[in-house]
Amino acid sequence: MKNMKKLVILIMLGFVFSSGAFAQMTLPRESQRAAISQTIGDTIVSIVYHRPNTKGRKVWGELVPFGQVWRTGANEATVFEVSNDVNINGQLLPKGKYSLHTIPNESDWTLIFNKTWNQWGSFDYDVKQDALRVTVKPMTGEIRETMSFDFGDMKPNSTQVVLAWDKLRVPFTVDAGDVNKRVVNDFRSKIVGDPVQAANYVLNQKITTSYDEALGWLNNSIAMRETFGNLAVKARLLNEMGKTNEAISTAEKAIQVGKAATPAANTTNLENLLKGWKAKK
Repeated sequence: MKNMKKLVILIMLGFVFSSGAFAQMTLPRESQRAAISQTIGDTIVSIVYHRPNTKGRKVWGELVPFGQVWRTGANEATVFEVSNDVNINGQLLPKGKYSLHTIPNESDWTLIFNKTWNQWGSFDYDVKQDALRVTVKPMTGEIRETMSFDFGDMKPNSTQVVLAWDKLRVPFTVDAGDVNKRVVNDFRSKIVGDPVQAANYVLNQKITTSYDEALGWLNNSIAMRETFGNLAVKARLLNEMGKTNEAISTAEKAIQVGKAATPAANTTNLENLLKGWKAKK
């Protein structure tokens, strides 16, 4: 009998302790989690949210009341993260992680970027933790059963984020600012790594204010060792700077070095450029 009691107790204890394992299980949610991200220039914009469905309900003004702070989705508050400082519709938002709340109204919406990013819904929302508030205008669109965020209108340093649900679209712009300036500053701190790549970026992006600096990077690289790569980029840069004669002589040297290399470099594009430069003289 005593042994039977011990067995029962052990079974019960095993059930109690094993219940902790069940608590760690990931159970399906009706409003499922989604995560999207977009790179604009050197900046990553990420949004993590949960996607409710309309299920035949009236959304705006009822399921989501007007004039009240909303988690902008379901379950946990929507998380909005940027890897650099950005401008939201022209207003500065420092790099970091935020909970994205909104206050919907019929004629306008308020976007709220709150410093407390890990919170359940908007129940513990604290206005004192707001990093930024922006007023935006909603638009109508085709019906969307499941709420979503989308990226569109891509430009070299900006994108438009659109919240879409039911027949409503709420757009706002994320602008990453002077991407080229940040990239050049980053090159300055790491220039020993690949000065040719850095100078080539400056040339391709036509960052004219950095041409002289890029030429210095190339000259340092060439002083250590002449290669087809550093000579070819220097020739192109000199031509862009209006120094045609120097560009021609540098291109001729680059082609010579390239053909003598093992394996030989593909000099065709530079040879074609060289013909054009000589024709313009």
